Amino acid sequence: MAIARLNLDAIETSLRAVQQAFDRINQHLSAQRDPMSDAVVANMRAGYALIDAWVGAGLDVFAMGNLKHLLELNKVVLCGDQPEAHAQSVDHFDATERRFYEERDGGIEDIVEWLGLHADESAWKRAAGVYVRILSKPQLFIEGNHRTGALVMSYLLLRDGKPPFVLTVDNAEAFFDPSTVIRDIRKRSPAAIFRLPGIKKRFAKFLQAQADSRYLLPQATAMPPTAQAARGR
Repeated sequence: MAIARLNLDAIETSLRAVQQAFDRINQHLSAQRDPMSDAVVANMRAGYALIDAWVGAGLDVFAMGNLKHLLELNKVVLCGDQPEAHAQSVDHFDATERRFYEERDGGIEDIVEWLGLHADESAWKRAAGVYVRILSKPQLFIEGNHRTGALVMSYLLLRDGKPPFVLTVDNAEAFFDPSTVIRDIRKRSPAAIFRLPGIKKRFAKFLQAQADSRYLLPQATAMPPTAQAARGR
C-alpha cells in the first residue's frame, strides 16, 4: 500500500476558517473554549507535519522505545517546533513526562495496553478509542490533550492510508461537545464501563464521516515529510 501523505496547506486552510468563525462556533458549544490564536494554528500545522514525518519514516510511536515521540508531539502542540520555546517550559514538560509514564490509571501504559487489546479493530475505532483514553480522567498530558489527541488520531488513520481528522467549521461542534463529555468521565469508574464503549463507537462513525481526501497529497506529487515541514516554516 502506498504511503499516504498530508496536504499541510489544505489542513491549515481549514484551521484558519475555524479560527475566523470561532466566536460563532463557541456560542453553540455546551462548554465555551478559548479562541484559536495564530500560535495555536501554527503549532497544529507543525504537529501535522510531525506526524506526517513519522508515517513517512514508518515509525510506530506506540512501540517500546518510541513513546517519547508522543511527548514531543505534545510539546509541539503547546510551544511549536522551536527548541528554545520548549526550554522555557522545562518544568512543565518534566511534570508532564512524569505523569505520562507514571500515572497508574491514565498514563501511556494504559493506552498501549488498550491498543494491544483492540489491534483487530478498524482504524476508525482504534483512533476513536485512543482519543477517549487520552481525554478521559486522568488525562494523558497536563495540557493540550484535545489538540494532541486529534493529532494522534490523525497519525493512526494516516498509518492506515486514511485521511487525517481535521477540524472544520462544519464539524467543530460535533467534535468539541463529545470531547467535553469524554473529558468528564473517569476511566476506572462505573460510568466509564457503561458509557465509553458507546461514545467510542459513535466517535468512530464521526471520524469516518469526516474523512476527506483533500487533506492528502495526490500520490504522484507527494513529497518527503522533511520538505513539507520546511514549507510550513
